[in-house]
Amino acid sequence: MSDRSYRKILLTGAAGQLGRYLRPQMAALWPLRSSDIADLGRAHANEECVRCDLADRAAVDALVADCDAIVHFGGISVEAEFDALLAANIAGTYNVFGAARRHGVRRVVYASSNHVIGFYGRGERIDADAPVRPDTLYGVSKAYGEALGRYYADKFGLEIACLRIGTAAERPAAMRQLSTWLSHPDLLRLIRACLNAPRFGFAIVYGQSANDRGWWDNAKAAPIGFDPHDNAEVFAETILRAGPPVDPDDPAVKFQGGDFAAAGYVQR
Repeated sequence: MSDRSYRKILLTGAAGQLGRYLRPQMAALWPLRSSDIADLGRAHANEECVRCDLADRAAVDALVADCDAIVHFGGISVEAEFDALLAANIAGTYNVFGAARRHGVRRVVYASSNHVIGFYGRGERIDADAPVRPDTLYGVSKAYGEALGRYYADKFGLEIACLRIGTAAERPAAMRQLSTWLSHPDLLRLIRACLNAPRFGFAIVYGQSANDRGWWDNAKAAPIGFDPHDNAEVFAETILRAGPPVDPDDPAVKFQGGDFAAAGYVQR
């Protein structure tokens, strides 16, 4: 893959699980500014580290300066109290997108989540046009980020790719993840595809590997050119042999969001 040239790319959430994987990979491809509210430790070659609270608008504005693309993985990645999500995921994403507009950043890759559509049934195959059905307040906060991205693309001409990330991990560990798994190498392929694609405006891309049991259709994100290589099916025999029988009426099994959908669920 031939990578597009950037002066500097900003990676937020760089101290998180996925950020820690992405930092050295991205710094090997482009000049990188990595940021998180937590300590980032020693910088890699071709990387600078800046500690920043995304809820601080002035700090985010300074963070974005001199960058010409943003990979926004910052924020809370699990269910949490609304006030915490408000600061990290809602205000934080607003601050990042707003700073991108002010500083002329044209392309933003936004880490959304499969929990934006977690209340679809596991028998349903959905694409980028499926209405949101968030399974948690966390999912609601990510749906807000997608809507904000659409607004900035339509109103101000930014290019925003929203990644509905499944289960990004080294390997799948449970039956649900045979459908939702996104390998770390495929995560990097996805980000590179979003950063290298020709102009696309706004796109929703499901972050999943080439899983035989996948639920999500990426056909409408074809302009991005994401080509996953890995397949969770190679782990299926081990996972299915180890797992207990499942109840199809259990909301953690019935809905695509799994345990996120099941938590606090009220049976109709």
